Amino acid sequence: MAEPSTPLRTIFHVDMDAFFVSVEELYDPSLKGKPVVVGGQRDERGVVSAASYAARKFGVHSAMPLRTAAKLCPQAIFVNGHMDRYRDYSQKAHAVLRNFSPLVEMASIDEAYLDLTGTERLHGPPLKAAHALHAAMKDQTQLNCSVGIGTSRLVAKVASAQAKPNGVLWVVPGMEASLLAPLKVGAIPGVGKVMEKNLHALGIECVGDLAKLDERFLEERFGKWGLALAGKSRGEDAGGWFDTSVGEETDPKSISHEHTYNEDTANSEQLEATLMKLSEMVCRRLREHHLYARTVQLKLRDEKFNTITRAHTLAAPTQIDAEIYEAIRTLFRKNWKPGTKVRLLGVQTSSFEEGEGQMNLLDNTKHDKWKQALSTADKLRDKFGEGAVGMASGLKSGFREKTQENPAERKK
Repeated sequence: MAEPSTPLRTIFHVDMDAFFVSVEELYDPSLKGKPVVVGGQRDERGVVSAASYAARKFGVHSAMPLRTAAKLCPQAIFVNGHMDRYRDYSQKAHAVLRNFSPLVEMASIDEAYLDLTGTERLHGPPLKAAHALHAAMKDQTQLNCSVGIGTSRLVAKVASAQAKPNGVLWVVPGMEASLLAPLKVGAIPGVGKVMEKNLHALGIECVGDLAKLDERFLEERFGKWGLALAGKSRGEDAGGWFDTSVGEETDPKSISHEHTYNEDTANSEQLEATLMKLSEMVCRRLREHHLYARTVQLKLRDEKFNTITRAHTLAAPTQIDAEIYEAIRTLFRKNWKPGTKVRLLGVQTSSFEEGEGQMNLLDNTKHDKWKQALSTADKLRDKFGEGAVGMASGLKSGFREKTQENPAERKK
């Protein structure tokens, strides 16, 4: 008897439409249909976190300076971001996705991949399942999404972009090359501005041009990334972000947060308060991932855009706010010249371990008290938002937490 054939993969990419803006519209319906910019006020130094489709028509996009967005679209309504709201709705969207497949991979706060391979008896054929998911998302979150379906994550992601806004697109198996060929090479996930420029220099404008090239030529020019490009041009999950299976747990290589001041400052109290707040935010994420950091790194950019990074290896790995802050503050005091105005500060942790190091009895008692206090603080943040509780020194920093929709989409 012949062995049953392996079913073709069925991968969904679900992308929430103008996610931050859409959530803000739920809280303020008067924003609907208007050019809206989320991330700060028009005269601030920060960048756009998200823009409504009405604002995008004027050229406004994520990661653009707020002041530039104000010039491009003077009539835009500028709204401060509310990360607590976005996390809440991201969790609601995730719950909808889990009803369709246990294999869910959240690529960012507003997008995810699902593996629905072999689920036709449960959900029907791919297009029927996608429309059901699309309707369930609207019904349970009041938000729109776009769904791309393909035999790979790459094809599904490209398809969802083509389906925007609020659409569904299924790339029938065997039609991957036809979908990709006319697209600009920059549409391939992982191809940033530098790679795009290098490909253009070779006369490669569209994905179809790339697909015609010999793999050996691409490997000679770009090494392993060249081979990955060849696979991607055929619609394969080749390298980049697509090295693991959908839903496979992977830990981050580093965790960081940074803050750009609206006005440069040389106020040492404010600068150290900012480092405390950034340390809190980093450690919160360490605890969420059950990780302990061995290495901490300071990023400091002054008013003249001079940027330095300084790292320190801890005696024992930790996820305790005060311990990370103490190391970062020491790095800051060694490398900042009093009176020098600072534009940006950042805190990064890396060299992760899954457990704590050895410590003496007195340190252990103090450490356990910190762990208990931070566990309580995390529960309060889960219930009332990130700003509900924090170290007293960090509360003086006075800055809002910011993030970007689809951070992977930002060109390097």
